[in-house]
Amino acid sequence: MTDTFSRRDIIRRAQGLVLASPFISLAACDGADARMPTVIRGATMGTTYSVTLPRQLGGIDEKALRADISEVLETVNAQMSTYRAGSELSRFNSDAAGSPFAVSADTRRVVRHALDIARMTNGAFDPTIGPLVDLWGFGPPGVRRKPPSQSELDDAFRHVGYRNVAALDTLPALIKDRPSTRIDLSGIAKGFGVDAVARLLENTGVGYYLVEIGGEVRARGYSPRGDAWRIGIERPDDAVSRRIISLDGNGLATSGNYRIFFESNGIRYPHIIDPRNGRPVSHGLASVTVIAKTAMQADALSTALMVMGPKDGFDLARENAIAAFFISKTETGFSETATQPFLRYLITRT
Repeated sequence: MTDTFSRRDIIRRAQGLVLASPFISLAACDGADARMPTVIRGATMGTTYSVTLPRQLGGIDEKALRADISEVLETVNAQMSTYRAGSELSRFNSDAAGSPFAVSADTRRVVRHALDIARMTNGAFDPTIGPLVDLWGFGPPGVRRKPPSQSELDDAFRHVGYRNVAALDTLPALIKDRPSTRIDLSGIAKGFGVDAVARLLENTGVGYYLVEIGGEVRARGYSPRGDAWRIGIERPDDAVSRRIISLDGNGLATSGNYRIFFESNGIRYPHIIDPRNGRPVSHGLASVTVIAKTAMQADALSTALMVMGPKDGFDLARENAIAAFFISKTETGFSETATQPFLRYLITRT
């Protein structure tokens, strides 16, 4: 018997959490001095978002702020969604090769950062992975119940390669070498959306906040309890036991392979695809959490390290001073490993 789980299924199961991620949660804001927060929620990018402010807004129109947040996220969708035929990215993907295609400065920025991470990781992160994601049933075409054939893999793999795309300073614009090359920013766009909302809040005069989109997070200042925001990283084997970190002025993202998958003939195929071989990852790494200056950086790096696995991913994180936390499945349970930069954010385990 085959059980197929889609991204929508996982989001529905996670709605009971303060944050909509299956991997992280907001630590309880208990204590006598806890204040009543303002929370703004909605839907975007195929998932949910929340903006938590540590107290009631003073001098700021909450209705107008809600509308502004929706407008910012709608703009990101109009720029970078592959689910919208009229988005900038979809139109570029349908465009012919060889000529610069004008896009917004934001789209160029995100694509450029995605390409930088692709080069840094030797292709473990690849924004042209879309045909492989679709082929395995984790993209817009929908789910599947059995793995693709080798001939299907070979055909899809021919259209993948980050070296076939460039982000140009002129116009700004994107350009590709092959007509069939498509860009998929699902591994970085949510993080960018978090950063965009954070910029809006700061420009509006809101200095303390926690912004979350589908589990990607950015926090600044104090929480409703009067100290830094506390985020819990869930363990795959025990939702009650988690590592608690303190976050102030940084972005955080977690990538994992144990929540979204399908099974066929007793084999589990997770949604994390390795662009280097075209197949779902098969190593023992269960999740990777990254803390970075921006949520966009954390989003892309957590995906890349997740693809690379427990050894290569950890080695890359250590060599580049990336604050990363790894949970791996072993024969006796789950093990945890953290790079030195991550330890300064760690508070305790509950």
